[in-house]
Amino acid sequence: MVAVSAPSAQGSPVQSRDLTVATFNIHHGAGPDDELDLPHIAEVIAGHGMDVVGLQEVDRHWGERSEFVDQARWLGAELDMHVAFGANLDEDPAEAGQPRRQYGTAILSRYPIEASRNVPLPRPEGGEQRGLLEAVVLVRGVPLHFYSTHLQHDSRVERLAQADAINAVLADVEGPTVLVGDLNAEPGTPEIERLATHLADTWPAAGQGQGLTYPAEAPRTRIDYVFADDSVSAVSPDAARVIDTTASDHRPVAVDVTVSGRPGLR
Repeated sequence: MVAVSAPSAQGSPVQSRDLTVATFNIHHGAGPDDELDLPHIAEVIAGHGMDVVGLQEVDRHWGERSEFVDQARWLGAELDMHVAFGANLDEDPAEAGQPRRQYGTAILSRYPIEASRNVPLPRPEGGEQRGLLEAVVLVRGVPLHFYSTHLQHDSRVERLAQADAINAVLADVEGPTVLVGDLNAEPGTPEIERLATHLADTWPAAGQGQGLTYPAEAPRTRIDYVFADDSVSAVSPDAARVIDTTASDHRPVAVDVTVSGRPGLR
């Protein structure tokens, strides 16, 4: 695994880049009917112009439910995108000699991924292991720190601990930053407010309506988010939308943003 370190170019002028960032819990490639259809996921990503997208519930040789496919690699190849994968569950193969069974998050990017790492998140009540996947994406020369995460679904205690751990990582980051994920908490809850310490929820500034994302067939709650560094010369949200699709049991969220930063050195 490569340690994350952003390229730098001291003294170079700040430049702006327009792109679309997104979050998508893909439910291991299955829709609400639990029928596997990974090409449908690819169609949604391609059809809505997602330049950098954080994925949750991604299988990698996990089991029969996803036909033992490395889903992040398959999507990257199908969409001609760069890939980072973070294994939060890592188990022995069903048969000796086969790849390890892994499950976690991924980042797909139309721009080069210069470095990536997966940071394990705390689980004080013994819940499922979660992680914070980080990638440094070079957007036409400007480095963007992009994060994908999936917080515990059934424990506020764990989500709060995980939010604190994410904040500890973000506190050391300089430059344009985006955090996306299935946070399993509604707006205004303590865990969402805590994550707003370093970043801002883009929906109130750039979206219309309630931004409901789950369940996909008839959404009644907003638990999928795109957060961004909204300080000067960072990430400015221009338009946000929830995509009406049942490719998964969650609807994805896409946000058009302007990223401003100093070009890095490759």
